Amino acid sequence: MPIAPNFTSVLQQDWTINFLQCYPNGYLKYTDLCNILQLTAGLHAELGGISFTDMQLHNQAWVLSRMRVEIKRLPKWKDTVTVKTWINSLENSRSIRCLEVYLNGEKIIGCETFWAVFNTDTRRPESLALPHEHFEKYPIRATQHPFTKIDFQHVMQPKATHTIKLSDLDIVNHANSVKYLEWCLDAADLTVIQNQKIESFEMNYLKEVSLNDTVTISSHHSESQVTFAVHREDKVNFALQLHLK
Repeated sequence: MPIAPNFTSVLQQDWTINFLQCYPNGYLKYTDLCNILQLTAGLHAELGGISFTDMQLHNQAWVLSRMRVEIKRLPKWKDTVTVKTWINSLENSRSIRCLEVYLNGEKIIGCETFWAVFNTDTRRPESLALPHEHFEKYPIRATQHPFTKIDFQHVMQPKATHTIKLSDLDIVNHANSVKYLEWCLDAADLTVIQNQKIESFEMNYLKEVSLNDTVTISSHHSESQVTFAVHREDKVNFALQLHLK
């Protein structure tokens, strides 16, 4: 698709929180927060001519590699939030995209995402085949802390198993990135979720999983953080770290 007439290098998009996106306490689910962030990133890519549809002309797609989210507070049902996004860097097969969530003019959430260009035939990373010079790059941070490599070498306690179903898959034909977070949070302490004890969380995506794969969700707890690993056989596919208040 051509670059949209209303394209700008910084996008601001409003979203109104509906009841399907909320926990029983009325606050936005962490998974739906990530969905909103990814939808905003996807809209910006579409307006700028580097969307999934554009990239599929070259058998390419964006896949999420890392994501860090810092939360001052969560929005709740019926709130209208503004999500602001820009590209921090884009070179060869890698890009860092920043996002911020505002409520009534106050920044309440910061997020940084690390994306890779992925060939959907070979399932390997490769350089972006589309022009992107029209995207001005802004080396401005959206989070206070940078990405980290999650240490999942602790003694992990198995919490649950999950077999990948059709409802887990996305348009790239693998488990969607938000689904990993969902599986882990479903195995977390309920009070951590309901009482909004999560100050920040970080996700590392290491290896894709596909339909009918069976994974094990394990965790390690300390006073200030909870680490989850999703693994298939002896390979860790995904790691999540929750930093608690």
